Amino acid sequence: MKLVTFTHQGRTQAGILADDRVHAIAALVPGAPDDAITVITQWENLKGKLAAALKQAKGGHALSSVTLEAPIRRPGKILAIGLNYADHIAESGMETPKEQVWFTKLPTSVNAPFAPVQMPKASNALDYEAELVAVIGKRCKHVPKERAHEVVFGYACGNDVTARDWQFKTPQWVLGKSFDTHAPFGPAIVTSDELGDPHNLGIRCIVNGETRQSSNTKHLVFNIWDQIACISQAMTLEPGDIIFTGTPGGVGIAAKPPRLLNVGDVMRVEIDRLGAIEARIVAE
Repeated sequence: MKLVTFTHQGRTQAGILADDRVHAIAALVPGAPDDAITVITQWENLKGKLAAALKQAKGGHALSSVTLEAPIRRPGKILAIGLNYADHIAESGMETPKEQVWFTKLPTSVNAPFAPVQMPKASNALDYEAELVAVIGKRCKHVPKERAHEVVFGYACGNDVTARDWQFKTPQWVLGKSFDTHAPFGPAIVTSDELGDPHNLGIRCIVNGETRQSSNTKHLVFNIWDQIACISQAMTLEPGDIIFTGTPGGVGIAAKPPRLLNVGDVMRVEIDRLGAIEARIVAE
């Protein structure tokens, strides 16, 4: 199934996207929660009822009549791994990390999948990073690699938008990664059981119609199970936490000369079987 958060006639709630129609979860299953994190928390009890209801559903809203929001509007944690594709490591002029390189994007950076992304007043060095996003489905800690797939609810397209000047001001990347609107993701969370193995998906970033990044998730240095096994040693992961799993080569800062973004540019991230997100750069 495909979990979305959508707004229709002023009301925002969780829904299921099926055949270009969006069905409110609370309408499919009376008494069900209408926010995504609670839906994910209760998924084991809800998914059978939702599947049965969808087979008989005749209502819902045309996709064109709703606004898709970020599937999780305020995640508890946004975790992101750096230097995790060999071609991106090479273009960065760095060695392949022996340990996973983690940073965070703050929850206020979340943005809807088709909403504008801001060129900050404080920066003119904006860059794109196409990424597969994994969404945690169960509260967990100390997850063995061989069981990591059990705690993932699903997957989405993401763009780890980065203010490069702020990123490189200091060794700590949080500020450069956390400007408002700089974590768009969606358009839906495709559940793990529908997607299957996430490690063989084409991933692309297209800027103004030109493909800048094109790779496959099979080229991750540390795959998603490695990532979860690592970070869950340090912190408890909770339903609705999201993980940006790394970007392939082709980022703007690595081009010679650099090809950073300008106001008016349009970024599109596509991942096989997950759809696409798209954003125009606007001045803050």
